[in-house]
Amino acid sequence: MKITCSKKELLRALNIVTKAVPAKSTMPVLMCVLIDASSDEIKFTANDMELGIETKVDGIITEKGIVALEAKLFSDMIRKLDEDDVTITSDEKYNTIITCGKSKFNIMGQSGEDFPYLPFVEKDYQLSISQFTLKEMIRQTIFSISTSEANKTLTGELFDIQENQLRIISLDGHRISIRSIQMKDAYENKKVIVPGKTLNEISKILTGEVDDIIYISLTDNHILFEFEENRIVSRLIEGSYFNVDQMLTTSYGTKVTVNRQEIISCIDRATLLVKEGDKRPIILNISDNVMELKISSQIGTMNDALDIELDGKDIKIGFNPRFLLDALRVIDDEEVDIYFMNPKNPCFIRDEEQSYIYMVLPVNFVD
Repeated sequence: MKITCSKKELLRALNIVTKAVPAKSTMPVLMCVLIDASSDEIKFTANDMELGIETKVDGIITEKGIVALEAKLFSDMIRKLDEDDVTITSDEKYNTIITCGKSKFNIMGQSGEDFPYLPFVEKDYQLSISQFTLKEMIRQTIFSISTSEANKTLTGELFDIQENQLRIISLDGHRISIRSIQMKDAYENKKVIVPGKTLNEISKILTGEVDDIIYISLTDNHILFEFEENRIVSRLIEGSYFNVDQMLTTSYGTKVTVNRQEIISCIDRATLLVKEGDKRPIILNISDNVMELKISSQIGTMNDALDIELDGKDIKIGFNPRFLLDALRVIDDEEVDIYFMNPKNPCFIRDEEQSYIYMVLPVNFVD
């Protein structure tokens, strides 16, 4: 095999595919990037058997072939080369020479035939949305997936498709995040659980442009994302997702409308008094169109107050301040509506159209 590509193009491709290279593996070939120039295209692929990423690379094929190169070493080499064209040559024993200008590396590759190709995914069920929209939906929900492997389903996000509505849902036992959009076309109802790792990596690769489209294909076991020159295949998480709808309600005893940035700043100041791992709650005392915020820790205490619009009864309730901040920071509205039932029930942050819903459980506190 002999190919020539620009350093910039190689780095772009490596930055994408190496997201699917495992940190460690009992299969040495999985620690590699596959360079496939066996046809009329150059493709780079990485696959950890759960997540696989393939991208096409612009370049010249002088001699067709295929080789697998150790991902970290290969990436570090390309990164340190001069800004020039890079030629990669490998022989029948996978001895690989990488040259750029006056620089020359000689390394051993592995057989590309041993590399696990991405699984084939049928496109019978395919939807398309804007890259910007998907990137935003992930950003606005991914923070509340569970980090515990005790319940595998909660380490992913539910993609719930009902006709022309797509909902992405995450929860970790303390909070729920839901983002909904209306799609142009209607689809057969379907629910799948996509690993959080997959969505995190996709979010990093997406350009986030409104006019750029991403195509999503679903089967019973896999999800395929296709955009630009990239194909990303991930296993789905098996199992039934928690029925979040049974926890949602539109009734309330207290509704507060508050400036989003003001309440973020206020809670942010309060967290200065909370050390890492300390579970001190922030206490909201709501009455007479004022929200008083108070936190007390071993470091000290803080009291603050915000002007609000109040609809309903006065209430005093405590929350984990980080959980409130996580939700408030991903909302783009200037003002937010927060709904409370009573001090023992969760609060809901949502807009009138319910395009976003954030539920946060309260915590007990000693007054």
